[in-house]
Amino acid sequence: MSADGWRVGDRSLKRTQLPLLMGILNVTPDSFSDGGDHDHADAAVSHALQLIEDGADIIDIGGESTRPGATPVSEAEELRRTIPVIAALSSRTQIPISIDTTKAVVAEAAIDAGAAIVNDISGMTFDSRMLPLCAKRDVAVCVMHIRGTPQTMQQDPQYDDVVTAVRDFLKQRLAECSAAGIAFDRVCLDPGIGFGKTAEHNLQLMRAIPWLKAELNRPLLIGHSRKRFLSKLLGRPVEERLSGTVGVSVALASLGADLLRIHDVRATRDALVAWHAVAGT
Repeated sequence: MSADGWRVGDRSLKRTQLPLLMGILNVTPDSFSDGGDHDHADAAVSHALQLIEDGADIIDIGGESTRPGATPVSEAEELRRTIPVIAALSSRTQIPISIDTTKAVVAEAAIDAGAAIVNDISGMTFDSRMLPLCAKRDVAVCVMHIRGTPQTMQQDPQYDDVVTAVRDFLKQRLAECSAAGIAFDRVCLDPGIGFGKTAEHNLQLMRAIPWLKAELNRPLLIGHSRKRFLSKLLGRPVEERLSGTVGVSVALASLGADLLRIHDVRATRDALVAWHAVAGT
């Protein structure tokens, strides 16, 4: 992670020996691997607290599925799903809470309820109100690369050079965040594994983590957990992708990823601790 880390609230989050872990909490009925598991507030809060006990450094709460082909939801429905959970969880933990949304209205309500991070899969391009909102509220942001929308992104994605294209997009968005008034150290970047990329594109991007970090000089978050490219590698359905996710997590740690966005916090934490103990890196 860059020397100044990622400023979230009044703290600076920094990778030490291991990447930080962002635990995924989908309060949706249709997310690709855990849809419907935590779509009631009490169950969602209970699961978030378990993720924290398992070692999560951040909890990322999303109320709209962004799997390929997902049906969009209204602002009102996304607010109904997420805000009670954020409000309840923020009163029970000091762990930073992230809202996973592309809608400024949802982001603002989440900040009011206790969220300290806005995680926007569109790189803050879907809603023109998002950049000024995040600047005004001085929150941390995670800016991701996507090609298309969740409804179109996997329809034959093509690049001349996916790594350069993602680098250029993220560099541009970083400059636009700065121009909007978002402090440089408030920004984390995400190359968008699975968002408008083939399995080979995803592998190229992950292999390029050291170069991307040097080019962008910001913390890099990687969201690979249980994703479809693993089925290309392993031939496993979504419910059998834990081992593949953990294996990729160790590889990403060795390449210098700063944060990993994952479903299975305990298994990933254990594997990373064991890897570090042996590798000593």
